[in-house]
Amino acid sequence: MNSTQAALRDEVRQLAEEAFHRKLISGHGDGPDSKEYQIVYQGKPRHLPLEQARFFLINMLYRSRIH
Repeated sequence: MNSTQAALRDEVRQLAEEAFHRKLISGHGDGPDSKEYQIVYQGKPRHLPLEQARFFLINMLYRSRIH
């Protein structure tokens, strides 16, 4: 894993922690592939590519702040 990908994984992990503490997701963690991250949303685990996981979490956190 290169440093860019490691930095992206760290950012996704931080976003997921915030979403978890806000009770927007029920779980998260590393996916089976190093280029994926698992997010448990609405009771279903989703294995997303890191960029997609970042986008998903940013949107979820943003929507939770405006509602």
